[in-house]
Amino acid sequence: MTFFMVRNTPGDPFSDDKELDKETIENLNKYFHMDKPMGIQYLIMLGNVIRLDFGPSMKNQDKTVNQIIATHLPVSIKLGIISMIIALWIGISAGIISALRANTLLDYSAMSATVLGISLPTFVFGPLLQIAFSMKYDLLPLDGVDSWQCFILPSFTLALPFASRFARLMRAGMLDILSEDFIKTARSKGLSERTIIIRHALRGGILPCVSFLGPAVAAVLTGSMVIEHIFSIPGLGEEFVKSAQNRDYTLVMGTTIVYGAMIVVFNLICDASYAILDPRVDD
Repeated sequence: MTFFMVRNTPGDPFSDDKELDKETIENLNKYFHMDKPMGIQYLIMLGNVIRLDFGPSMKNQDKTVNQIIATHLPVSIKLGIISMIIALWIGISAGIISALRANTLLDYSAMSATVLGISLPTFVFGPLLQIAFSMKYDLLPLDGVDSWQCFILPSFTLALPFASRFARLMRAGMLDILSEDFIKTARSKGLSERTIIIRHALRGGILPCVSFLGPAVAAVLTGSMVIEHIFSIPGLGEEFVKSAQNRDYTLVMGTTIVYGAMIVVFNLICDASYAILDPRVDD
C-alpha cells in the first residue's frame, strides 16, 4: 500500500533538483529502476526487503537506507522507551490512587486532569513546555540530544496522552477487581490494604492497561515523528518526515517496514504478557 501511494504522488525525487541535468536524471531513474513498470519495481523492492537491504537513499546517495536507520533508530527507541516508562508510572499510580479514593475530590481531580491530557494535542503541549522550562526559566534544553536532560521535555510531551489513558484504564480495572468476592474475603481475614492491593488486586486490575499497551506502543512510534520535529531530535521519525517531503522512496519504504515490524513484535509481546497475567485467555 505504502509503495504504490508514494510512487503515485505527483513529481519524483530528481525532477525538482535544478542542479541535475536531464541526462543525470535519466541515469538516476535507471539506477533506481524507476524506468521500469510499477509491478517490476514492486518485485525488486520485495527482493530487497527479503535480503534486508533497502539500497541507497535517493536523496542521500552517500548513505544507504540501512545506515540511516541504524543511525537514527536508536534515538527514537530511547525516546519511546523513556516516554512509555513515564506514561506507565504516572498512569498506573494515578489509576490506583483514584480507585482507592473513588468518588472523592482527589479522584475527580485526577480524572479531570486525564481528560485534559487526552484532549491536549502534543504539538500544543510540547511548545508550551519549551516556553515554560526552556525559554522563560532556562531549566531544561530547548531541543537536541546532547545530554540526557534533552529527553525530559519531549518524553513528558509524548507520554502525557498515554499516561492519561493508562490512568483511566487502571482506575476502571482496579474498581472492578476491588468489588470481587475474593478481595472482600482477603479483607475479612485481616490482610492489610497494601498486601491486598499488591498481591491480589494489582494483577487483575492492570489487565486493561496491558491490553492497551500494544496500541500505545504503535501510537508512540508514530507520535514520535511530531515530537522529534518539534524538539529537533534526530530520530527515525524525523527522517521519515523528511523522506516523505523529499520523495525519497527507498527511505520511506525502509522506515515504514521497520516501523511495521516493530509494531507487530510489540503487539505479540503484549498479547503474550496478557496471557501470562490472565490464564483464562488460553482457555
